[in-house]
Amino acid sequence: MAEPRHTGTCDLPISDINATLYTHLICAFAGLNSSSYHLSISSSDDQFFSAFTNTVKQKNPSITTLLSIGGGTANYSTLSAMAGNSTYRKSFIDDSIKIARHYGFQGLDFSWRRNSSLSELILTAAVQYLPRLDSGSFPIDSIRKNLNWTHVLAFDYYMPTWANFTAAFAALYDPHSNVNTDFGIAAWINGGLPASKLVLGLPFYGYAWKLANLNESAISAPATGPAVTEDGELSYKDINNYFKTNGRVNPIYNSTYVVNYGIVGPAWISFDGVDVVRTKVSYAKEKTLLGYVVWEVSYDDNWVLSQAAGAVDSAGGGDSGGGVDPKHEGRPKSRILIIILTTTAAVIILLGLAFYFIRNRILKSKSKETKLKVNNAAAAGDFDSNNPDLIVYSLADIEKATDQFAFENKLGEGGFGPVYKEIRIRYAYLYWR
Repeated sequence: MAEPRHTGTCDLPISDINATLYTHLICAFAGLNSSSYHLSISSSDDQFFSAFTNTVKQKNPSITTLLSIGGGTANYSTLSAMAGNSTYRKSFIDDSIKIARHYGFQGLDFSWRRNSSLSELILTAAVQYLPRLDSGSFPIDSIRKNLNWTHVLAFDYYMPTWANFTAAFAALYDPHSNVNTDFGIAAWINGGLPASKLVLGLPFYGYAWKLANLNESAISAPATGPAVTEDGELSYKDINNYFKTNGRVNPIYNSTYVVNYGIVGPAWISFDGVDVVRTKVSYAKEKTLLGYVVWEVSYDDNWVLSQAAGAVDSAGGGDSGGGVDPKHEGRPKSRILIIILTTTAAVIILLGLAFYFIRNRILKSKSKETKLKVNNAAAAGDFDSNNPDLIVYSLADIEKATDQFAFENKLGEGGFGPVYKEIRIRYAYLYWR
């Protein structure tokens, strides 16, 4: 299973999900009964869960679906009580597996392993961006042995309900703090969890802060709380609509933190746009992570973010589409540079070959011309020549052959002097020196 892409959804019609953009879909959430500790699905949710897998497979037959348990409004006291009692725990595990198979899901999110003659269920869990907790740490050895992968929730580092300054709430990097995704991923890997067990979380939403001073609007500017909504949270779709209805705001891309933000009056909105998503997916591929997980698909705007992520995944990484990894700045240009250098080298080689052949032809032509001149000179009586084919006649021989240069034996006269016919010699040229 190469580079799985995951997401959780429940807030839009199942038939509207573009399942072709993903390899895995997580259906959230099934609850837990606080008294029996059995899995709890309301009658209104039953129809949704039962139709989910079959519906999404109509668009993508190879999609893998997982049933997510807990999350949302789950009572974590109930979950802790169940996990701490072996009887309740076994009942919960058996019930979860039974219901997941009943609804056609191929895996469980936040569950346990169970031996069975049937095919083994996929087991995953969501974890925070760091392996350490306030009162301990995640059991990395157990995660590595018992889970297929973990979803790293690499977001909500800052929220306007408690942070009195604007922030990149899902910063990939932060030069001033360890609260960032890159630091967290490194901590998980250095702690002993292989990169192949990590799936990077991508938020398809953002937060709006209310600026304390309109003249201070950069990251870390003073703020007085949430803006736009009660808690400041906005889906990517809502953020785009908000920008369009308030003068078509052009968001700013910050490559230091890898975040987008836009400003509408006192509202300062931090979010992950197309360029940020591309950069983060490229980062996940460079770090050889197993894949990325989206929270959540219903927050996307006409599948723009999902398609941006999929384009990087399909391209084999490298193209950040305008998003620049500050640690690898200029990498998209390197591909262009390689093409230019390769083309230039090919042209130089071709020109070199052409020059070689032309030069050889010229040299051969000159050589022939030189030989011709030498031969002509030898044939014309160059007595200093070393030509082995040259026959030298004495003046007495020529006088005898021409009958003492008799006029009747004269054939004519040219630039080299008079020419005579002879008896034993066909022609003889006289050079007057």
